[in-house]
Amino acid sequence: MLPAHKHTLETLLTDAVKQVALATQGASEAAFIAPTIVLERPKVAAHGDVASNVAMQLAKPLRANPRQLAQQIVDALLGHPQAAGLVEGAEVAGPGFINLRLAATAKQAVIPAVLGSGAAYGRSTRDAGRHVLVEFVSANPTGPLHVGHGRQAALGDALSNLLETQGYEVHREFYYNDAGVQINNLATSTQLRARGLKPGDAEWPEAAYNGEYIADIARDYMAGATVAAKDGEPVKGAGDVDDLEAIRHFAVAYLRHEQDMDLTAFGVRFDQFYLESSLYKEGRVEKTVASLVDAGKTYEQDGALWLRTTDDGDDKDRVMKKSDGTFTYFVPDVAYHVAKWERGFTKVINIQGSDHHGTIARVRAGLQGLGVGIPKGYPDYVLHKMVTVMRDGQEVKISKRAGSYVTVRDLIEWSGGLMPGHETAPDQIDPDTIRRGRDAVRFFLISRKADTEFVFDIDLALKQNDENPVYYVQYAHARICTILNDWKERYGGDLAQAAQADLSPLSSDRAMALLNKLAEYPEMLEHAANELAPHAVAFYLRDLAGEFHSFYNAERVLVDEEKERTARIALLAATRQVLENGLATIGVSAPQKM
Repeated sequence: MLPAHKHTLETLLTDAVKQVALATQGASEAAFIAPTIVLERPKVAAHGDVASNVAMQLAKPLRANPRQLAQQIVDALLGHPQAAGLVEGAEVAGPGFINLRLAATAKQAVIPAVLGSGAAYGRSTRDAGRHVLVEFVSANPTGPLHVGHGRQAALGDALSNLLETQGYEVHREFYYNDAGVQINNLATSTQLRARGLKPGDAEWPEAAYNGEYIADIARDYMAGATVAAKDGEPVKGAGDVDDLEAIRHFAVAYLRHEQDMDLTAFGVRFDQFYLESSLYKEGRVEKTVASLVDAGKTYEQDGALWLRTTDDGDDKDRVMKKSDGTFTYFVPDVAYHVAKWERGFTKVINIQGSDHHGTIARVRAGLQGLGVGIPKGYPDYVLHKMVTVMRDGQEVKISKRAGSYVTVRDLIEWSGGLMPGHETAPDQIDPDTIRRGRDAVRFFLISRKADTEFVFDIDLALKQNDENPVYYVQYAHARICTILNDWKERYGGDLAQAAQADLSPLSSDRAMALLNKLAEYPEMLEHAANELAPHAVAFYLRDLAGEFHSFYNAERVLVDEEKERTARIALLAATRQVLENGLATIGVSAPQKM
């Protein structure tokens, strides 16, 4: 149902309830309190288009039989002049549900709404001017991006797009953990490789990184290669195997550049890359700790500094500063979120793996302990489960390059049709292969709720039939494009004229089902944004594609009768637009040919 029609129905029902209440109870108009009208789609399509339980809500306070009250409300609603042309019929069902059937003209109105709005159809200004920071991926620069990072990237980018449809001004941020033990291990691993050691040697440490990418970094460092940097001067390999700090600087820059290239291939962009090291350089970590000490939120025990996180719901207090003087990893996280707050982001959403669940209470407790006005529950979190990759019925666990896990680039290339173990250099891969792979990976990785396990089936991603959900949706778009082109060539059709078509021929069950699905799009976007649930967009697109295919298989479009033909073309043009809008929201292309 179109938002305008929903608003009108809510008003009509409110007026009808008011009329009945005043007539039956003798209450004064000034004393009338309007109820909250909730409109829902009936679970059974045959029951109507819209249902409301308002009569059941009001039966007790009005001391009325709910079914009788419902019938009185229906009579009052149908008698309202504004109901004409919007409500075709109404009936009372069950204990007092009001089921409404919309008029055909009301359903057909979605076509000019879609064609008139184009790419803006479904978008809202509800949250216009509100700022939100979405932090996602935030991978340590210690190796290539793995499939878990890929799920974060798909979720974060789609969620950002989704929030933008509701008017939010979205700031996309990537937090680089470029400090700490893991970075030390990276530098040491690269240094050992530069000295000729390798995994399996007696001198190779257990904590070192084993992937072949470490050998690549060491080789380029010793060769004096230059690595581009997004937010600074290019970094040149010093070639000095004893300069561990130079190795560290080069290795981090090298892997940041690699991750940037993977994100570019994945079609993901960020507004800012925030460095953990900057929190130390700017004194934010020390300042945060000192503020918590001054606030009485800490205590010392066993040579360590503890934060009283149990004061804010954690199951036990947590160490902030270890006995060796180093900070635990959640301390800079607290300092980082203070920085987010100070930058004016009163709404923040973090997308992280489910293994970060334990840090939520610690970060929030630290923020509350500072007493700087940050509300409880800040920031919001979307936690995702990890991804299992399958090919030929077997789990794929190892990447040739990463050594111990499947990378995002692997997944993109395999889903685009390249076989594992191929020797094609990244810059030599056909762009269409990357696009196909990117589309499949992005669609698949948001096609389930974030908190559910996901099995990524490479074989399914390569299928070109209706078993493959992204192919099924994209094929619907491409098929419509083909039909529209045929119509233009055969009949000299003009979409601008089709937008003004007489839509009365669109009266069949299949046409009505497709019209209803198109009208659901704006409400679906609003609900998905409210629930931080981009998977709802993928669900909707599959349903919309299904309704289109059902309509197309049941009714010819390019029929001889012009009035009927033009109306069906207008319906397909609107469907194509909504498919394109929805695919764009989740970062997937809408090809015109398949």
